[in-house]
Amino acid sequence: MSYSRGRGLQANVLSTFDTVVMAVAGSAPAYSLAATTAVLVGAVGLASPAALLYCAIPMLGIALAFSYLGRIDVNAGASYSWVGRTLHPFLGFISGWALVISATIFMVAGSLPAGSMTLALFDDTLADSTALSTVVGAAWFVIMLCVVLGGARLTVRAQLIMSGVELVILALFAVLAFFHTDNARAFDWSWLGFSHFDGMAGFASGALIAAFYYWGWDVTSNLSEETRNSRRTTGLAGLIGVGIVFLLFEVFTIAVNVILSSKQIEENDANVLAALGEEVWPGWGGKLLIVAVMLSTIATLETTLIQVTRSLFAMGRDRTMPSALGRVHRRWNTPWVAIVVVGSVALVMFIASNALGSVGDILSDAISAIGLQIAVYYGLAGLAVVVAYRKTLLKSPANFLFGGLWPLCGALFMFWVFVESLGELSSAAISIGIGGLAVGLIPMLWYWRQGSDYYRPAKLDASRAVETDYVPDEQDGHARAHEGLSTDF
Repeated sequence: MSYSRGRGLQANVLSTFDTVVMAVAGSAPAYSLAATTAVLVGAVGLASPAALLYCAIPMLGIALAFSYLGRIDVNAGASYSWVGRTLHPFLGFISGWALVISATIFMVAGSLPAGSMTLALFDDTLADSTALSTVVGAAWFVIMLCVVLGGARLTVRAQLIMSGVELVILALFAVLAFFHTDNARAFDWSWLGFSHFDGMAGFASGALIAAFYYWGWDVTSNLSEETRNSRRTTGLAGLIGVGIVFLLFEVFTIAVNVILSSKQIEENDANVLAALGEEVWPGWGGKLLIVAVMLSTIATLETTLIQVTRSLFAMGRDRTMPSALGRVHRRWNTPWVAIVVVGSVALVMFIASNALGSVGDILSDAISAIGLQIAVYYGLAGLAVVVAYRKTLLKSPANFLFGGLWPLCGALFMFWVFVESLGELSSAAISIGIGGLAVGLIPMLWYWRQGSDYYRPAKLDASRAVETDYVPDEQDGHARAHEGLSTDF
């Protein structure tokens, strides 16, 4: 296989439209609704639309943080680079490591639903077979692995097809649900208020579930080195993506509460969308929404692969992980070593988790622990933007609100979710969540001792617009800092 150590990713491949599609696909609207709506409704009942609304507000703060940080530091590692250059390199590494661990676990968890949903299109009994679902899920994962390996252009073309069909189906059913007359209950605007929460404890339980419907839109930042006009495009696409999935989440969660009875929601906890589809369009509805969920699951496997492999690529390039991870394929301009390593590890974990019951139980706890790891890197990014833009925040009310206060509130919300999660999760899930982060201390300290330039960063300061390229020099492999590049804050 042909590769190069000194090459970078292929620049200017993705447009604004492409990155918006990637942001929406990263949050996997159909998959999130199918897998989590019953859990959310079970936790807070008619307050489920409110939980999604009040989690979207701090999530937009984190999206603003990613947008403003991306304007002054274009880096495939995203929060790994930003947090390292503002707060501390150790925190930056942990931020990147948190994404790597959570994304790897999610890829393992998402492959089985991809297989079972595919089989459900042909026969519901086939979908109940763990062995068959594992084989089909593994096949989809390998296909997505090859697509991501084939380059950003191929990746985005596949994503346009999958997410395009998914969003058309969801839009169709949003309209059908609006005109559906045989309702279990009437919509009430109080569902968007606080009255249906069972106090602060009830709000907390809903927030813990709702906050991570949105996870994945930040894949746009990991694609920043491959995006045209990325200083504006990646952040804008992330914000638009959060807005689009918020609307989809609200519309379908309200539709589920209006059209389905509590018993129907409970009985169809694994796929509420199929039950909703059967109600609004008997015969075809359920199948079409199963197609949407299947495509959404496969699409988010692709975006998650991009996030973890681009993060590992940035780490390998900076010599904070094995340098081989920073190698780029000559023809496809993709970090092929990182893709092969992540794909192999995830595939082995996926097959083992479904073949061995004990491993499957461990994986179940690991999935529950993902929230802890996401909260860490989102929260740190929210703090990083305040530090990077601290000298410009008081120059205008817009600077203060969008570059400081809102991201800070988003960061505080994420840390609150982290603390609250510790009280909700099992001890095994907490051990895996915290333990997964702690494992990252080993490579962090090792490569710190080796003298990686990442641990001696050029500080990120929006007022001076200091930027670091982090592309290794072909002679000595060290990163180069560049000063004086303009910012459009």
